[in-house]
Amino acid sequence: MPLAAVGQFCATASIVANKNICMDLISKAAQQGASMIFLPEASDFISRNAQEAKELTTSLNSSEFLGGVQKEAAASGIWVSVGVHETTSTDKIYNTHLVIDNLGTITSAYRKVHLFDVDIAGGPRLMESDTTEKGDSVGTPDKTPLGRLGLQTCYDMRFAESSIALRAKGAELLAYPSAFTIKTGMAHWEVLLRSRAIETQTYVIAAAQIGQHNEKRASYGNAMIVDPWGTVLARCPDSSNKPSLAMADIDLEYLHRIRTEMPVMSHRRTDLYPKIK
Repeated sequence: MPLAAVGQFCATASIVANKNICMDLISKAAQQGASMIFLPEASDFISRNAQEAKELTTSLNSSEFLGGVQKEAAASGIWVSVGVHETTSTDKIYNTHLVIDNLGTITSAYRKVHLFDVDIAGGPRLMESDTTEKGDSVGTPDKTPLGRLGLQTCYDMRFAESSIALRAKGAELLAYPSAFTIKTGMAHWEVLLRSRAIETQTYVIAAAQIGQHNEKRASYGNAMIVDPWGTVLARCPDSSNKPSLAMADIDLEYLHRIRTEMPVMSHRRTDLYPKIK
C-alpha cells in the first residue's frame, strides 16, 4: 500500500526559511517511504498584514519558494501537495493549492472558492475577499500515486457540497491544506475533517500550520489523516511548534469495500433535492 505523509510547521514572512523547512520535510517524508507529502496552506509565507502579503506574492513561475519545492520533489522522487499565494490579473491574490509530481512538474492548481467574509454592523469585520480573489471551479480529482485526489483549502471544509461534488467526480482522497485559528480549531477541526471523510467515504488529508506566526496570528496545528470510516489514522503533535510529519497507509481496497457495503451515493434522493455533480 502507498504511504502518505502529512506535515505541519509554523510559517513566517520569511520565504527562504519556509522554503528550507518544506524542502526538509519533503526529503524526510521520502526517506521514510512516503509516495506523497501534504504541506499546509500558505506554506510560502504568512504575512503580518495585507500590504506585506501583496509584496511577497509572485506568479507561480517566478516563485522562489515553489522553485525549491519542485526541485526537492524531483530530487527525492516524491509527489507534493502544497498551499501557496499566487498573483492574479487584479491587485488581489489567489489562495492556491498545487499538486507537484515526482519530476517536479505542477500537475494541478486549485484556487480556493470559499472566502471568509463577515461584516456585522457594530461588530467584527473580516473580509477575506478584500485581498483574495475567489476561484471559479471545484476542479477535477487528480491522479496521484495514492489514488484520485480532490483539492480543497481550509475554509472549504465547512461546505459539504464541494466534497460531495469531488466524490461524484471520482475522488478517493480529499486534501485540505489549512491554517485554522486556535479557537475554531479546538471546536471544529477534527469534527469537520471526520465528517467530510465519512459522508464522502474518502481518505481526508489535512496539513496544517501551527504556532505563533507573528504578533497577530497563531494556528491550531493537529495535521491529520482520516480514513473513509472516519478514523484518525495519524496526527502531528500539538505540543510543539517544530516541523513534524505523520504517516499512514492508503488502502483503496478498504475504501471500495466501505463504499460497497454502505452505498450512500446511490441512496441519495435527488428527486427531492438537487443532485450534486
